[in-house]
Amino acid sequence: MSSLHVKFPAPSALPISSNRFKNVRAHATPPQTAAPPEAEADAARLEPRVEEKDGFFVLKEKFRQGINPQEKVKIEKDPMKLFMENGIEELSKIPIEELDKSKLTKDDVDVRLKWLGLFHRRKHHYGRFMMRLKLPNGVTTSAQTRYLASVIRKYGEDGCADITTRQNWQIRGVVLADVPDILRGLEEVGLTSLQSGMDNVRNPVGNPLAGIDPHEIVDTRPYNNLLSQYITANSRGNPSFSNLPRKWNVCVIGSHDLYEHPHINDLAYMPATKGGRFGFNLLVGGFFSAKRCAEAIPLDAWVPGDDVLPVCGAILEAFRDLGFRGNRQKTRMMWLIDELGIEKFREEVVKRMPEASLERASSEDLVDTEWERRDYFGAHPQKQEGYSFVGVHVPVGRLQADDMDELARLAEKYGSGELRLTVEQNIIIPNILNSNLKALLGEPLLSERFSPEPPILMKGLVACTGSQFCGQAIIETKARALKVAEEVGRLVSVTRPVRMHWTGCPNTCGQVQVADIGFMGCMTRDGSGKVVEGADVFLGGRVGSDSHLGDVYKKGVPFDQLVPLVVDLLVQNFGAVLRDREESEE
Repeated sequence: MSSLHVKFPAPSALPISSNRFKNVRAHATPPQTAAPPEAEADAARLEPRVEEKDGFFVLKEKFRQGINPQEKVKIEKDPMKLFMENGIEELSKIPIEELDKSKLTKDDVDVRLKWLGLFHRRKHHYGRFMMRLKLPNGVTTSAQTRYLASVIRKYGEDGCADITTRQNWQIRGVVLADVPDILRGLEEVGLTSLQSGMDNVRNPVGNPLAGIDPHEIVDTRPYNNLLSQYITANSRGNPSFSNLPRKWNVCVIGSHDLYEHPHINDLAYMPATKGGRFGFNLLVGGFFSAKRCAEAIPLDAWVPGDDVLPVCGAILEAFRDLGFRGNRQKTRMMWLIDELGIEKFREEVVKRMPEASLERASSEDLVDTEWERRDYFGAHPQKQEGYSFVGVHVPVGRLQADDMDELARLAEKYGSGELRLTVEQNIIIPNILNSNLKALLGEPLLSERFSPEPPILMKGLVACTGSQFCGQAIIETKARALKVAEEVGRLVSVTRPVRMHWTGCPNTCGQVQVADIGFMGCMTRDGSGKVVEGADVFLGGRVGSDSHLGDVYKKGVPFDQLVPLVVDLLVQNFGAVLRDREESEE
């Protein structure tokens, strides 16, 4: 834990209801004074669109015109009831073919179960589900890893696990009949899948080196643990934050490296001091979608470390109450910020804060903007004397049950039984005695499969699920990403890592816009006019203090043309040298 002492509320005291704070409301217009027409219009727009009924938030009748299909599904039956009222028990006993005969239960399977972290793979693996876990700050234990391995092992070829770009696990092959038992098993090892999908707050991201990094600004683990407990009411289910207009991402920044990618989160806590107090400046509104991508912008707000939960709740309530619920492509929080303007949005957040107050941003940022982002692969000394951590490469984040069991064994034998997941889909093994480093690095799993020193073009390789499991993906991504990187690596010599990201569709789960070179799956035509799989190629994304989103470099590139295109990009933009030229010069 960090040496910073913050007074977090006890988990049992975490509030659930939306009226958890005694808000002070300031009335600018005395009751006896008639408001001008524009003020009335403004007040009408700022009326909350949801109301609490029987413990759940529902969209008011007056705001139900023009809403999207997902909102109608939520009105028909609140998805959280499948968990909080144990509806999953009955659902799991019914064959999925029977569930498909009723619209209500079919919507349970395809939509509402996402509130429990369960995603039906109807298109490619009918009757099978992906289950997404909450894993605040990417910290997991050997016991948790072994349990997840035991779940996927029973599903044979359908069972595997992925590390996601939000530092958490996804397991595949799950069948509905097993879900109640799996949920009980997750609880026993301290995990939950609750509120990890659809219109919920996604996994809180933090520094993967939190607590062990000699150069960290603050340990992000306690903040993200409390955020996750708060959002899910300690894994009991929190309907205050489960009926948002769309998904919502949060991160807490703990290092100068900005491993957490604050510019693509709906809320990012940026460490800053003010008057000798430690706290955070706030960025809001960053997101990706099929139609628009936007970087987070300053809210002009600072909160002390003790207030990370109240301000999170206030921002979520403003989004929940006022966000647009029509076209799904225009329902992320930035669209609301655009409509209201950042200052009016800030005012709405302030209304929902305790004492209706929120300090302006501090000029005392703690992130070093000149910092050169570090590579976490291989062995590195920890802040704890005599200990090191080892970063290992997991090719495009895919693991089998045996891999997970072996990682759990290594974590216990050489470390403290802990593993850290990263947003680049890799793993860090912390707390290794320096005297044990050589033995760990000689283990077959690390020398043969998950290398601590991967080829340079593999270091920054990221790929979404792709069409193997995802029904929305246009192309297969993981195997193709590895193949292209290998082929390019045989043709050019590169002296520094180049981050290459692959995503199977415009939803950009692979985050191609933050990559040096990104590939977004599409259908295109080859030289003969035949329709084939290909990719739109993005160029110029940046992470770190000079972060910005990349742009489309070339659209509709057939796969048989990708390798030469990437070779040219590496030579022209990243200092690569053709290997045949390099050899001739030698």
